[in-house]
Amino acid sequence: MKAVTKLRGKKSKIDATDLNLEEKLLGIDRVTKVVKGGRHLRFRALVVVGNGQGVVGFGLAKAAAVPEAVRKAGAMAKKELIEVPIKNSTIPHEILAKFGASKILLKPAAPGTGLIANNTTRSILELAGIKDVLGKSFGGTSKINVAKATMLALASLKQTEEAAIRVDVEAQEEEADEAE
Repeated sequence: MKAVTKLRGKKSKIDATDLNLEEKLLGIDRVTKVVKGGRHLRFRALVVVGNGQGVVGFGLAKAAAVPEAVRKAGAMAKKELIEVPIKNSTIPHEILAKFGASKILLKPAAPGTGLIANNTTRSILELAGIKDVLGKSFGGTSKINVAKATMLALASLKQTEEAAIRVDVEAQEEEADEAE
C-alpha cells in the first residue's frame, strides 16, 4: 500500500459556529530563537478540536505567553475542520498516510476493540468520534508530524456508498435550486 502524502481534490469548509466543539491540548513546548540581542523565548501550543460526531480539526500556534498560544491554536483548529466518514464506529477502510518523517497506518476494527494507537493519534480519533481502530505509527515520533499525518489520513478516507449517494442527491438539489 502506498502512503498518502497529499490531499486530493477540494476540502469543503465547515462552519464552527453552530457546532458544539470539545477542545483538547496535546502539548505545550517552550521554543527559543537566537537573535542578535540574545534568546527570544516563546511558547508553542498544539490543540485538537472535535464534536465527537465526525468533525475534527488541528491547530498549532506560538505566542509569548501560554494562554495566548493555546487560544490561538484553538482558533486555528476551528478554521481547519474536516469531516471524517465513520462506518459502524470505525473507519470505512485501511489507510496509510505520511507527513515529514512520520507515517501512520489506520485499520478498521471490530466493535469493542477500542482505540489502539499512540497518544496523539488516539486523541484525534476520540474527538472525531471514532471508537474502534487499530493504528500503528512508523518513522518520526514528533507530535506535530504524527498529528498532521493522522489528519491527512482522516481527510483522505473515502466516504461509504450511502454517504456518497446522499452527497450526490444534495448536490442535485442545490443545482435545481440555483436553476430556479
